Parts: sequence; structure tokens; C-alpha cells
Amino acid sequence: MKIFSQLMMAVCLIATIITQAQNNYPQNYFRNPLNIPMQLAANFGAVRTNHFHMGLDLRTNSQENLSVLAAADGYVSRIKVERYGFGNAIYITHPNGFTTVYAHLNKYFDKLDEYVKEKQYKDEKWEQDIAFQPGQFPVTKGQLIALSGNTGGSAGPHLHFEIRDTKTEECLNPLLFGFNIPDSVAPIISGLYWYDRRFSTYEPGANGITVKKIGNAYTTDVVRVNSPMISFGIKAVDKANQGFNLGVYKAELLMDGKLIYGFSIDKVSYDDTRYLNGCIDYTKFIRDKAGIQHLSTLPGMKLANYGTSNLSGVINLQDEGIHTIEIILKDVKGNTSRLTTKVQLAKTDNGVSPSAKTVLPNQGKVITTDNAEISFSKNAMYDAVNFNMYEKNSGDGNAVSNTIVLQNPYIPVHDYYTLKIKPNRKLSKEEKDKAVVLFDYGSDKDAVKAKWNGDQAEAQFNRLGTAELIVDNSVPSVSSGWKDGAVITGSTLRLKGSTRIGDITSFRAELDGKWLRFARVKDDFIYTFDEKCPRGSGSHTLKVTTINSAGNANTQTFTFQR
Repeated sequence: MKIFSQLMMAVCLIATIITQAQNNYPQNYFRNPLNIPMQLAANFGAVRTNHFHMGLDLRTNSQENLSVLAAADGYVSRIKVERYGFGNAIYITHPNGFTTVYAHLNKYFDKLDEYVKEKQYKDEKWEQDIAFQPGQFPVTKGQLIALSGNTGGSAGPHLHFEIRDTKTEECLNPLLFGFNIPDSVAPIISGLYWYDRRFSTYEPGANGITVKKIGNAYTTDVVRVNSPMISFGIKAVDKANQGFNLGVYKAELLMDGKLIYGFSIDKVSYDDTRYLNGCIDYTKFIRDKAGIQHLSTLPGMKLANYGTSNLSGVINLQDEGIHTIEIILKDVKGNTSRLTTKVQLAKTDNGVSPSAKTVLPNQGKVITTDNAEISFSKNAMYDAVNFNMYEKNSGDGNAVSNTIVLQNPYIPVHDYYTLKIKPNRKLSKEEKDKAVVLFDYGSDKDAVKAKWNGDQAEAQFNRLGTAELIVDNSVPSVSSGWKDGAVITGSTLRLKGSTRIGDITSFRAELDGKWLRFARVKDDFIYTFDEKCPRGSGSHTLKVTTINSAGNANTQTFTFQR
């Protein structure tokens, strides 16, 4: 009877905490922005590359062009059109102090769509970021505002939906606003890890602990550690009443019954979302695709409203006794999972020692080699790094420098650092104008046009890997799917762009001498036929000019009939 009473008290406490969190926000003020039941493909706070997921991904049954509806009365305050990110997005400001965002759209409602199109032609620019006044495009709750799609950085048809504080622009957890999304599934724990905190979580890295599930509870064997200063990380996912893996909303860590750390993901600003890299085991995430969230605060992690104040989660084991560790995970609905284990200090080893090239959180650092220099700000690192920087011969025939190795891609950097590289021979002015710093992150590459400071090329990056200076004389190009003079009967023209190094940074198309609106989808450029080129309008000349990262330009001409 006593155990039952304690259990009921715990359930009531959880319900009270959740109710208090939800009471901070209006309940049932916003409606489902779709005409189908809300089902989540991703929730707020889920782990993404270099950021938290900042809203809800709502399933559209793998379809595009579903009706997207205004979640409440308000006005369209902004739209964005961009290649990556949100693709096509609408922002609606509401009179209660919140703004809703709807992203990856295919099309805006007719009046707004026509306004955007006219501005694109006036500006001769496809990408747009337009702010509106309250009286321009008012909307009512449930009004059609767009058709869903798969634009921007989307990996499949869905609607990305956010709720923001209009004044601060912080993104808020939409699940705290009372949406009816059935969820009776507790978080699922699949791994536990401990870290030696005498130097850094990166060295020697995660130590895996086998997790066992017994009934509805999780446990492990006694965890014996060789460091008196440790922290834990948890690998877990949440699920609503469907199969998608969602992020964990709330976690608590207790030692011998005392709370020593906790986090919850209620709100995050886009200015701070990169701090995610200090909340997870970044190395395991990038290298092994494993999502492990730290149950402690790293010294360079400064995300507000996330971890429990004054509780670091770092454990100092003062004796060799056995201590009880309890980890509690919760979702917004209060579904709860618990993992209980024991930890004991075994024989202590020497651990990792700092080196002359150690980069510490909250301290700037400049590191040099014979022909390169890297300059970190004080905000660069989340935890200490024994930084390994050296040069090696380049295998690229177009390279005019050694390859500069900057640690590896598995250590995160919070902000941009400056990299300087000295070429291995004197370059002409023409060669300098065509020089780019080519950066290899392991999984992808990036090319940034070099800025010259005397005989050193400069560029800025916010990831680590290898870099080298390349003189790029190649030109970008586009290829069409038709032969010159062909009759085009379809609804679109599609051009595929390519460039040897870097990216196509500029694209301009002119039809019979006038700018034509092409949308960019990754490396493709797509024109949807409109009144600028109607059926039966005869022969046309399409002139396309592209520029790549090095500044090299190429103009091509295509002909077709319509």
C-alpha cells in the first residue's frame, strides 16, 4: 500500500509539473494547421546536425499539395523563399504575442503568391525574405494559406510547423500548447555511457555500458570507473503513438537520491541552436550516427533555459563505495522511463594530460604551422581539445599549398574561426583572383573564395577537417534535357548545374532578353511556365549565366519552341 501511495504521489507530481509548463502558454488557441490528424515525424528539440529541431514535422501521408491552414487569426508578417532551409515559408503573427511558421511549402495562397512573384520579377531575384505590415495580408483561423510541399532542406514531403514568441523570436515547444496528439508511449532507452571529466569528454571519449530492460524499468550491471570525476550520457528516443523516433523532452539525473542534473527542451532561439553540439556526444553523432545526450553541462555550453541551474551533472567520487544512479526521462505527456544503476570508483589511472596546443573553452587560441595559422575565439570550444594541426603534401594537381590537417571532423566548433594559408609558390594576381580554400569535412566539401592578406590566403569556417589552397580555372555550366529548337510541351524547364569545385554561387536566366524566374532545387534550376512564355508563343532564346565559388563565369544559350 505504501509503494502504491508513493507511486500515485509521483504521478501527481509529474502531472503538476507538466500542467504548470503548459499553463504558461494558451491551451487550444492554435488549431491543427492541416486537415488531417496531427502525426509527428519529428518533435521540438530533436537532435539534428549542428542544431536542435525547432518545431514539429507534421506528416502529410507522403503527399504534397495538402491544404495548409492558418493556426489562428492574425496576419502574414513575413515570407521566405530560399534554396535550402525552409524553402518556401510563411510567418503569421497573432494578437496573443505568438508567431506561427509554416515551412517547405509548394505554393502560397493565390493573392500572396502573386505578390511574391511580382516582387521576384521586379527584383530579378528568386530568393526572397519579405516583411509585411499588419493590414496587407490578414488571415483568419482555418483559412487556406498555402499548399504543403518538399522545398528547401526537406528530405521528404511534410509540413514544418513552429510557434515563436513574437517579441523575442524564441522558438517554443508546440507540444506545450495543447495539441491533440495521442501519446501513451514512454521514452525508450538503448544505451548508457560514462565520460572521464578530468580533462575532456572528447578524450578518451565515451565508455559504453550495456543496458538491460526488466519489465518497464531499465538497469545495468555495476559501473566501475577508473576516474574520480565522471559524467553520464544517455542514448534514448521518444515515440508518440506511431513509429517515428522523436527527441527526449526532459531528463533528470540523481545520485543517491539527490538531483545532480536535469534538462528540458521548452524553448530555443536560432541564435543559440548550435549549442546543441555541446549537449550531445558530437563525436559519436558524426562518426557513428548515434544520438547520445549529455547528462551534464560542458564548460563551453551556454544554452539558456536548458540545464538545471547550478547543477553541472559532473560527479566527484570521493570514495570507493557503491553509489546509486537514477536517470528519469519524460515526454510532454508525462510518460516516464527510469534507468537505475550503481557506480563505483575502481583503481584510478592517470588520464589524459593537456598539451601545448590544448584549446580550452572560454579562451581564445592561435595555433601555427610553417605555412598556416588558425585563430579560435573564446567561444570556439565546448570542451578541452588537445588540438592536432599539421601539414602534408597535397594530392591535388591544382593545389598551390600543402594540405592543412585541422584535428578531425569529429570535434565540434561553435563559431567561425579564421584560417590563414601561405601558398607554396608565388602566385600571379590572376591566380590569386581564382584561388579558393577547399575544405574537406570527411562527409562533404566546401570551397570559399580566398581573401588575401599579403602573401596569405584567409577564409573562415565553423567545422574541422582538412584544407588546401586551390587555383580554380574551371567554369560552371548547366545542361538541358532538350535539343536546341525542340518543342517543349511540358509544364517546366529544368536545367542541371555543375561545377568542378565548390558551388554555383550565382545564376541568371534571360528569355529573349528579359529576366526569367527559375527556382533552385539543390543543383537544379526549374522554371514553371507562366505568362512570360505561354503556349503557342513561338521560338525563344534562353541565355543562362552562372558563376562559381572562384568567381569564374560562363554564359550559355539554348533555344526552344513553345
